[in-house]
Amino acid sequence: MADLILSLIPLALGIVMSPLAIMALVAVLLSRLARANGIAFLAGWIVAVAIGLGASFWLLGLLELHELDAPPVWVPIVRLLLSLLLGVAAWWTYRKGHARTVAMAKATTPTEVTAAAPQLPGWLKSIDAFTPARSFALGLGIFILNPVDLSCAVLAALDLRLAALSTASNVWVLVIFGVISVLPIAVPVILVLVRGEAAAPVLGRVRSWIASHTSVLNAALILVIAVLQLQKALSTLLSY
Repeated sequence: MADLILSLIPLALGIVMSPLAIMALVAVLLSRLARANGIAFLAGWIVAVAIGLGASFWLLGLLELHELDAPPVWVPIVRLLLSLLLGVAAWWTYRKGHARTVAMAKATTPTEVTAAAPQLPGWLKSIDAFTPARSFALGLGIFILNPVDLSCAVLAALDLRLAALSTASNVWVLVIFGVISVLPIAVPVILVLVRGEAAAPVLGRVRSWIASHTSVLNAALILVIAVLQLQKALSTLLSY
């Protein structure tokens, strides 16, 4: 089981490194109702992770993968196609970020700098007026509707089903994976609960750094998942 948990770490990091989720969380924690909204966002994120992992594990269980002598041929093929698509996506994301950086370097007026700079999603501009209910929905939706985060949950559930562990072991792995996926959201919320307004400068610097490095983070995240799936696909195909 320990080996399985170690093999799932890249997928957990794929969720942990989600720039959009971190930007949204920091914005929530800098809003008017920081404490209440932060707790609500964290609750939504926890529910989303539980749904993503639980539903994927249950649905894959219907395919009875654990009762087969070897994974069906469609499993490595899906992994291979996914790795190729993610590799292209990583390259495109990096190139897009590089082009934006070059544009910023060539900018000579405030207007040009603003046009070239990474922009936060438009819906974050009104986040100061968010209520706990909307913050909960944001935490829920930003995981469920993010294809990268959801893909990590699905792939983790697939690896767990293929491992054919006992029920107790399955539960432990799901819990550990879920805890790791929640930690990056829980830590800033706890920071605000403990330090209150004193945490604002730290959160502001985090938001500025994330906004300035979103393309690089996204590219690295996608590439990690692509390499992981390529290795597993080739390993399985060569074993047939």
